[in-house]
Amino acid sequence: MRWVRPLCKLVAMRILLLNGNTTAAITELCAAAGRAAASPGTEVVPLTPALGPAVISSRLENAIAAHGMLEAMAPYAGPKGETVDGVLLAVSYDTALEAARQLMPCPVLGMTEAACLVAMTTGRRFGLVTFGGVEMYRELIAHHGFSGRLAGLLGVAATPQDALADPGGVAAKVNAAIVTLVAQGAESIILGGAALAGMGARLESPVPLLDGIACGVRLLEGLAGLGLPRPAAGSLVPVSGRVSQGLGAALERALQG
Repeated sequence: MRWVRPLCKLVAMRILLLNGNTTAAITELCAAAGRAAASPGTEVVPLTPALGPAVISSRLENAIAAHGMLEAMAPYAGPKGETVDGVLLAVSYDTALEAARQLMPCPVLGMTEAACLVAMTTGRRFGLVTFGGVEMYRELIAHHGFSGRLAGLLGVAATPQDALADPGGVAAKVNAAIVTLVAQGAESIILGGAALAGMGARLESPVPLLDGIACGVRLLEGLAGLGLPRPAAGSLVPVSGRVSQGLGAALERALQG
């Protein structure tokens, strides 16, 4: 749905912000960061999946989360469903990104992908700070094609739950990681984790800090405004005529086309 306000001529845009895990507090954190970044007239619609892990910290949980995310967004994909102009995957592993692009009739971005794209414009090399291990992020950045611009990856000794319970303590650890990444040549730094959304205001950095939620909302506003058509060739062509079992009704309809 699009409308024009008198005088100020603001075009309404709806961005679905889909958490990758089932922790509603993280959804709310990301939604607040998304709304703070959004342009006037952009509505951020938060959604927490009903199926999946509380927090994603392993390959197994990441695979399970992909199913839950596709089930959650499927009602927005069909002509009879509620419509949105873009989808932001609020999960720092960009879980189910390619599948979501094949499912949805609107632009879809992963939050780390979005931050990396902005990092390409802010300096030659970027760093990423996250919770715990970094190997899945190294693989993700390579998958997106950005490895040649990566200065370093650092995982702090904290969890997403810590970020919710003790944001000040986690911020101190992230600040220390920022100092190290800048020394390694990072000219901008990505905050890699949905639970880090909105934390930039508490941090100290001599280089730009890139919040994937804020970057994603702003990029989606531009992508939706371009009005690009869905692909008619290639690996992201919409699926049709596929048979499945045990899926939710909306996702099953999407596979049938």
